[in-house]
Amino acid sequence: MILFSHPTLNANSKALINGLLKNNILYKIYTCIAIFQGQLFFRLGENPKLKDLKRRRLDHNWKSFTLSRSFFEFGRLLASKLRLNYLIKHEKGLFCIDNVYLKQDKWVADNLAKAKKKGVFGVYAYEDGALATFSKAKKAGLYCLYDLPIGYWKSARLLMQKEFEINPAWSETLTGFNDSLEKLNRKDQELALADMIFVASTFTKKTLEAYTGKLSEIKVIPYGFPEVQSKKEYLPLDNRKLKLLFVGGLSQRKGLSYLFEAVEGLQDKIDLTIVGHKAVQNCKALNLAVEQHTWIPSLSHDQVLACMCEHDVFVFPSLFEGFGLVITEAMSQGVPVITTDRTAGPDLIENGTDGWIVPAGSSAAIKEVLQNILENPNLLKQCGLAAQKKAQNRPWSVYGQEMANAISLLEISK
Repeated sequence: MILFSHPTLNANSKALINGLLKNNILYKIYTCIAIFQGQLFFRLGENPKLKDLKRRRLDHNWKSFTLSRSFFEFGRLLASKLRLNYLIKHEKGLFCIDNVYLKQDKWVADNLAKAKKKGVFGVYAYEDGALATFSKAKKAGLYCLYDLPIGYWKSARLLMQKEFEINPAWSETLTGFNDSLEKLNRKDQELALADMIFVASTFTKKTLEAYTGKLSEIKVIPYGFPEVQSKKEYLPLDNRKLKLLFVGGLSQRKGLSYLFEAVEGLQDKIDLTIVGHKAVQNCKALNLAVEQHTWIPSLSHDQVLACMCEHDVFVFPSLFEGFGLVITEAMSQGVPVITTDRTAGPDLIENGTDGWIVPAGSSAAIKEVLQNILENPNLLKQCGLAAQKKAQNRPWSVYGQEMANAISLLEISK
């Protein structure tokens, strides 16, 4: 059996849990906030100011498997809503996300001895929340299964450092260089202790080539697609503009400057909508760019999916992405995607058949695809239908089963 640890339980972790449950290899789920119908947190989630709690509602079938400690994560959510930024300051605030992960890690580590007595053979944990757990697990003779959801930090710095030189006007938006040496060392120690490393894209695996030590097996298992619920209506481009959409954090890590460059000179043929929060508020280049297009600061998940359906093409020009769930979301809605070779795109998309893969950092490559679509508008329906068919063939349940299969083989070998 596997002890599963994740502080916030996102879509991919939930799919994995379902796979573990289905295959009878789940021992317990350790998380921060677990909400089941009828509980206090369930009722608190009805308050508009605490609506984010609704995202923490779990399947009632998980209740007997779930253990939670909510103090620090609830404090983080509350401090964020009340804008008490000193409480969630990066690595320093009492309720910062770093502290949430560290507290979770220690809690799980303290319960491993008891778990082993119950027949647990391994523990599954995620980046930044695994060091104490893996250190104890090694001493107890348990497998350490590690999930790296985004690329390796050294590769990120090597690749993104170039953007400071190429696009200095956008450098203010590159906020991911604030981790302390202590935190970066913890990441490396987690990797060193892992008996198997799970990643969701070939690109993420490639970034680990920058790791200087010896690593255990790295297994690439792409995430699943959201459920396909309806077919998209493909409208002709006669007498209207091509509708492009981007969804994500507004920073240069997402390759935004290259997207804006790509649509320059095409404004009479293309409408671009940008959905997402600005990484910083005072970047002149970003502020000027979004003023020239339609900018929506925030949408709920359901609203994002609806917005995708209203557009012709989804563009995700990210320069460094562990996966990019928005890619699978758009494809599930029948919307073809243009993305880069530094996302999960190459694992999901057959270039020119159900979407397009372009080199990261190339506005010319994006523009070339856009011009091809404008000249051959039938590609929208052709690639959109193919994208949705691919989504139908790989629902989240397939990801969960593939992960469970890989973990089950470890149990057999042990």
